[in-house]
Amino acid sequence: MGRTVERVRRSWQVLMDGTPPEPPEDEPADTFDPRAIGLTLRVGELLLASGESTERVNEAMLSLAVAYELPRAEVQVTFTSLLVSAHPGNGAPPVTGARSIRRRTPAYWRLTELHKLVQEASIGMLALDDALRRLHDIKRGRAPYPPWLMVVCLGLIAGSASILVGGGPLVAATAFVATLFGDRAAAALARRGIAEFFQNTVAAAIAATAAALVVAAGHQGHASTIVTGAILALLPGRPLVASIQDGITGDLVSAGARLLEVFFIIAAIVAGLGVVVYTAVRLNVDINVGHLPVSPALLKPLPVLAAAVVALTFAVCLAVPRDVLIPAGVSGGLIWVLYALLLNWEVTPVLASAVSAVIVGMLGSMLARRRHAPSLPYIVPAISPLLPGTLLYRGMVELNTGAAQQGALSLVAALSVALALGAGVNLGGELVRAFQSVGLSASGRWARPAARRTRGF
Repeated sequence: MGRTVERVRRSWQVLMDGTPPEPPEDEPADTFDPRAIGLTLRVGELLLASGESTERVNEAMLSLAVAYELPRAEVQVTFTSLLVSAHPGNGAPPVTGARSIRRRTPAYWRLTELHKLVQEASIGMLALDDALRRLHDIKRGRAPYPPWLMVVCLGLIAGSASILVGGGPLVAATAFVATLFGDRAAAALARRGIAEFFQNTVAAAIAATAAALVVAAGHQGHASTIVTGAILALLPGRPLVASIQDGITGDLVSAGARLLEVFFIIAAIVAGLGVVVYTAVRLNVDINVGHLPVSPALLKPLPVLAAAVVALTFAVCLAVPRDVLIPAGVSGGLIWVLYALLLNWEVTPVLASAVSAVIVGMLGSMLARRRHAPSLPYIVPAISPLLPGTLLYRGMVELNTGAAQQGALSLVAALSVALALGAGVNLGGELVRAFQSVGLSASGRWARPAARRTRGF
């Protein structure tokens, strides 16, 4: 009982000050189980590889280090590597372990299970042997959905997004097929070791080719809806939210790396679109911006339902737990309703996106806190209906049809909307954090030492 009380006391001090208390110099060297370092590293690796933000990974690793009594532990988390160091004291050499992140796959169900492990360990309910066994089961576990369903849902994102911006059943079916072809082509390139940048380029090019063929067949008004749907399935909503969260919380190195990742994904999509649009224009295919929707947000039952389906299928592709699917779908419909209302009140698209994201981010974070779960599975799918696919396509058409200045402005507008969405959902989470109590999982309002590091001067 005394050790449990001491553990809780040390956890509280880590949360308040960011570092555990220093013992007297003449204190005997602390003994600890070296497996605790391995557990801490492997949990951090899975969290980071599954899409968690750097701050949450750092908090989880520190909680495990205190729970399993690593003496004077130091934790360092970056976008590609993890480090844990324990200092026994009294002249004993420090023990340090490190791991690299070489592959990232969105697996939000794994985030939930790992956070449960950390929470139980933090309050002394999970022995080290049990934690290692639990971690092995989580690592070897399977997503709650079969792989074929996740591939089909990628196509459903495109089909639903096409309906969202005014397309009909035929347009949705075309977007669905084009997205599946693009995804399978990218998967084939991945098996041959081709870089992910070119995989995304090929996937976007296939979607744009389908739109160009539709225009060549005389259905020009349907092209933009096809491309918008297909692009929406490729846009990096997950790393965008994590990158802005890292930047806001002071992890600037990881934030810069994640933003660079977002930039390269968008650059790959733009490159694929640009090549196809340029080729189509050179072949005298009548591609212009006259048929592109300027403000496609309609407050009608069908678009709201389509937005909910976009968020729901996006959640499946991110492998969220099954009990998150209904909240994800409701959040997708809600963010579209808020966005459409704000546009009807003549609010600019960027501000409307930000305000809608703040409200949905706040509600998602509150629900996640109520369920003692990470917030990303609740907030990332919710912003997917507002990702700027139409603006990207408009920018590439304008650049390749002689309106370079307007094209550049459209691309900047697309980037602005994307950043507004990422910043908005994170602001919603910060508002929830500001009024919540401190917990042992290092998630309370006083558990962020970096927030008290400077006042800006």
